[in-house]
Amino acid sequence: MKRLSTVFLFTTCLAGPALAAEPADVVRNYADIAEAVYGDSLTTAQTLRVAVGTLIAQPSEETLLAARKAWLAARVPYQQSEAYRFGNPLVDDWEGKVNAWPLDEGFIDYVDPSYGQNEENDLATLNVIATPHFTLSGKDVDATTITPALIADTLFEAGGVEANVASGYHAIEFLLWGQDLNGTGPGAGNRPWTDYAQGTDCTNGNCDRRAQYLLAASDLLVSDLQEMTAAWAEGGAARAHVTDDPQVGLMAMLTGMGSLSYGELAGQRMKLGVMLNDPEEEHDCFSDNTYNSNYYDGIGIRNVYLGSYTRVDGSVVTGASLSELVAAKDPSVDAEMKARLDASVGALLAVKTRAEGGEAYDQMLAPGNKEGEALIMTAVDALVDQTPAIERSIAALGLSKTTFEGSDSLDNPGAVFQ
Repeated sequence: MKRLSTVFLFTTCLAGPALAAEPADVVRNYADIAEAVYGDSLTTAQTLRVAVGTLIAQPSEETLLAARKAWLAARVPYQQSEAYRFGNPLVDDWEGKVNAWPLDEGFIDYVDPSYGQNEENDLATLNVIATPHFTLSGKDVDATTITPALIADTLFEAGGVEANVASGYHAIEFLLWGQDLNGTGPGAGNRPWTDYAQGTDCTNGNCDRRAQYLLAASDLLVSDLQEMTAAWAEGGAARAHVTDDPQVGLMAMLTGMGSLSYGELAGQRMKLGVMLNDPEEEHDCFSDNTYNSNYYDGIGIRNVYLGSYTRVDGSVVTGASLSELVAAKDPSVDAEMKARLDASVGALLAVKTRAEGGEAYDQMLAPGNKEGEALIMTAVDALVDQTPAIERSIAALGLSKTTFEGSDSLDNPGAVFQ
């Protein structure tokens, strides 16, 4: 990966007026930030893989907690990458391998008897970890050894069902935390470390195969992130898509911002859970880390507009920005856009602060929790309110009108309950 340097601007009394940003510079900086954010996602996933390896080699409460801590740290940079999804087909096609949700966890491992059957997914309680041989789409599958290739090529979306999420952050999350059986009450998943113990100390059976699965899923996450980091490096296909034609690049930036802000984050990930009072609709449902994932999504949207990203080591990648381009065309639109972004990040921060104060996100979703609902809906409304400002930014730049991802929870609420 090429080294990314922080850009500093110096002025002197002899300097002339600042030159306006050029679209080519803006999309180049956008690609540089993508390379950095996926690079950080990769390095934190590699740290997670080391922690997982230690857990498997030396299972204990301490090594399980260390692996969980590494998983939580890995989410911080990755969530800031999500604003790159919807405007970039290569990213959107790839994203499901690493961040698809929700998942039918019974497909992977044991679940509580209350989990029940799923009429829409015959494989929802397959339990691959306990089943070394099974039939899939009429073919016998030998899962005696669980490998990254088995997960990626055979188990991922098995039977054509998207809920059979066999790989990525959430599969690993489930294997580290287990099911959260607390509903909208306090507490996250509480998988015992002895699920990875060997011999007579093993709990819930198949500890050796559970270890195989966790290692294979962690290896696969690393290799998938290596692929995407390379795609944004010099000569990579994702970088070329946005830099070969700067107008295409600018549309990718704004489409990604709008679709994540409106349909995905405000709608699917936040308002739907409030409408259903359903903790199963929270993004990081096993670990109760949803408040952080939502917050860093909001930070990622703002990063794209401001052309700046703070890396996990504290250094900053920054350069020509959409904000500069929009300000040159219509300063009032730029001012509104920045104010709306600050408002949404502030509202998401308020949810994060409440969660860190002791009330988990799923508790905020509980029926009758008016304060929790109001806090989440304030963030939803702020994300919805910034969407028209994104549209005005597109118009200010003279770009073609685009359609952002939608959500029934926002566009057709009645359909949610049908």
